[in-house]
Amino acid sequence: MNVLIKSIESLTRFAGGIGAVLIFPLIGALVTEVFSRYVIGRPTLWAFEISYMVMGAIFMLGMANALRVGQHVSVDLVSLQLGPRHNALVRVIGYLLFLPVLVWLVWELSKYAYDAFEVKERSGRSAWNPVVWPIFTVWFVGFGLLALQVVAELIKSLVVLMGRELDEEGEA
Repeated sequence: MNVLIKSIESLTRFAGGIGAVLIFPLIGALVTEVFSRYVIGRPTLWAFEISYMVMGAIFMLGMANALRVGQHVSVDLVSLQLGPRHNALVRVIGYLLFLPVLVWLVWELSKYAYDAFEVKERSGRSAWNPVVWPIFTVWFVGFGLLALQVVAELIKSLVVLMGRELDEEGEA
């Protein structure tokens, strides 16, 4: 199980790293747009679309890593009152309820991205009008990674529920 968890978390960490690096093209696009619009007086055709697509990619690629490091919103009011095994039980129930929804979402997003690729769907939001299958694919990958990370968190919670302790790296 440790190999599976480590593999999933390596993918999650890598995707989160890619998401973090994407802040640089986002900054570049926004600075270029501001300069073009206010200094040169000619706004770009592409900066709006690039900025929302890159920002979406940052969120999609980072959400599984946020779960891995425990940065999603949680209600500590309840969890601070419970012991480790009871917290693990609550997490197991939550993950078991969340996982089928995620699997369905990943399945639907895969079809959505494929269909957009097949018909060469375009955004229609600007004069640039780029194809949208790349961002739809990032949505699919992001939610797929989140589903995998939920599986890893579920396994870790089941280990705690069975009375075994996890070390600082989340290994049993």
